[in-house]
Amino acid sequence: MPYILQSERQQFDSKIQLDKIETKGQLEYCIFKLMLIYMKDKPQRYSTLHDCTYAAAHCSDEFRRRYLDRREDFAKTQNGDII
Repeated sequence: MPYILQSERQQFDSKIQLDKIETKGQLEYCIFKLMLIYMKDKPQRYSTLHDCTYAAAHCSDEFRRRYLDRREDFAKTQNGDII
């Protein structure tokens, strides 16, 4: 997950006001819209389309690493391993 400078984060954090996302569909819509914004002024070459889709995939990987994996480890600890 590429971490950007604090100074770069501020320009986005002040504009992102998506605190009312309540469903998976709404979340997917917002992610897709961000991808469209990214691609707006870029040529639709394989490399830029690839960058866009992989950015979303890498965010998913980071979320999984930070949250889903921890939840799985917690469940394993609580319920015992299957092995």
